[in-house]
Amino acid sequence: MAVVEELIRTENNGTLSFGNYKLAAKSKADNFEFGGDLYKVKTFREITKLERNGMFVYESVPGTTVSQLHVTDRGVDFQVEGPEDAQITLELEEQAEYEVTVNGVKAGHMKTNLGGKISLSVELSEDVPVSVQIERAEA
Repeated sequence: MAVVEELIRTENNGTLSFGNYKLAAKSKADNFEFGGDLYKVKTFREITKLERNGMFVYESVPGTTVSQLHVTDRGVDFQVEGPEDAQITLELEEQAEYEVTVNGVKAGHMKTNLGGKISLSVELSEDVPVSVQIERAEA
């Protein structure tokens, strides 16, 4: 997986890719239309942030590249790459429990807070994509 030189793009399979952790200076792309929504990405080596219609979606510290982001009513899945381990925060449904899977290995259950945010650490190394799947747990 390579960094997203254009900062954000639509993939042939209908998913979204964004972020460039190799940039030394902050860069952003605004008003990117995808699925009837407007997206904004800010990215560089220290942080990558994605917003949809002005609302928080994704943030990583340090910066990452995300490919094939697919959001459903049950959760989200994507591949992420970065130069070092990253702290990733996503906004999902408020106070819901989710099952987290990283590279096919179940990492356990996590509950979102009142704002719907969930944070996880992912072990990363450059040029090696890691798959992340977060799915709402059955009640």
